[in-house]
Amino acid sequence: MCLGHSEADNQHAQWLLEIGARSTMDDNEMIQVPQSMVRVNLNGLINRIYPGIDNSRTQDDQYFLDHIILCPRNDQVHDINEAILQQFNPTAEVHMLRSVDSMSKEDGMHYAYPAEFLH
Repeated sequence: MCLGHSEADNQHAQWLLEIGARSTMDDNEMIQVPQSMVRVNLNGLINRIYPGIDNSRTQDDQYFLDHIILCPRNDQVHDINEAILQQFNPTAEVHMLRSVDSMSKEDGMHYAYPAEFLH
């Protein structure tokens, strides 16, 4: 995560440090999340993290490097990705990005990584 240098960013960084130190937990080991961070639905989360995503001018590489949603499980990632894709301008130029989850035996590094690393 990359934070800026505003007072709000500094407060958020301090809050994260306190969570790491377990100093914000109550007796039941629960953490109070600030109301400004709570989103009750997926579209609210997407609109908060990706403002103007339907505007094709903001859809460059740097925009997506600066705006991310982290998820603990792949099924959540899939659901969020699908919801985000629905918000793109349908007339905008589309770029296909591909990921790699296997390695070619021809590259000489095929056995350098365990299969679990590639999945």
